[in-house]
Amino acid sequence: MGSLTTLIRQSLLFAALAVFLVWVAPWEAKGWVAATGAFSYGFFLIILLCRHSQIKRLSFEIDEVLHNGRRVDFSTSREGDIAILSNELAKMVARLSRTSEQLAIERNALSDSLADISHQIRTPLTAITLMLPTIERTQDAAERKMALRKLESMIERVSWLVTALLKIAKIDAGAMRVDRKDASCTDVVRRALAPLETSLDLHDIRLVTQLDESAHFLGDALWTAEAVENIVKNCMEHTPAGGTITVKTQEDVLSTVIEVRDTGPGVSPEDLPHIFDRFYRGHEEGRAAETAGFGIGLSLAQALISAQGGTIRVANDPEGGARFIIAFPKTVV
Repeated sequence: MGSLTTLIRQSLLFAALAVFLVWVAPWEAKGWVAATGAFSYGFFLIILLCRHSQIKRLSFEIDEVLHNGRRVDFSTSREGDIAILSNELAKMVARLSRTSEQLAIERNALSDSLADISHQIRTPLTAITLMLPTIERTQDAAERKMALRKLESMIERVSWLVTALLKIAKIDAGAMRVDRKDASCTDVVRRALAPLETSLDLHDIRLVTQLDESAHFLGDALWTAEAVENIVKNCMEHTPAGGTITVKTQEDVLSTVIEVRDTGPGVSPEDLPHIFDRFYRGHEEGRAAETAGFGIGLSLAQALISAQGGTIRVANDPEGGARFIIAFPKTVV
């Protein structure tokens, strides 16, 4: 309605201007001025009607996009400024469409993640709930002590899961602070391995370190140490007693590399594409529930390394076992 009112106002203004020119023109030129004015007014009116029609069509198509969610082609306008407006509207609609699709994907992913988190937390909590009455009825001190240790271990696992999920959430939200400073690979590896020495001894797994004292990288030493710790912990869970885990660091002109290898069964081909997926635990049928992981450690390790601009990949070593490679590039091409 507004555009139609504007059209009428502009046409009346042009007509008034034409009448004024005819009135002020000399008597002998009035006929020529009137004819020229009538032709110009008709031409101007045709242009206004065409523009009004195109703007009305654009308004209708925008309503279709906003209210009916339809994809509309804005490429039919040929006039200069209307065509530019149509092109910009097409870009806007395409951008909104991509954003809407991305939001739908993220919403589904969030729903799946919440379901996984609920399942992962509910399982040990259910086990803890069932253990408490058993502990209360246990009369033997040794059995009670063993059950309490098992209960403590399960509580620690749940606590670790919640902490890891909070860290991943901070990384996803871009709220995790990452220091980019010169860091020593040797210090990072030693910090990562220190909490695992006792567990490695209990699992009868030999630890071999091949550290290049001169290897440095630009990143966050604390977060990198946690990523390496999670990788070594994963290797420990998959390496049989009597096996070996090797941690090696090296530096060249292109990158600084931290490599972790084990002598376990390696990663099955069907698990390789999903090894860093959250809550993915692969084929664990033969593993006990209390030793099976949550499938979050490697995902957290990848998130911590990626947040620093590094990369992490896994492959099967030709000599057997899994091989994790963390790389921090020195230059960005």
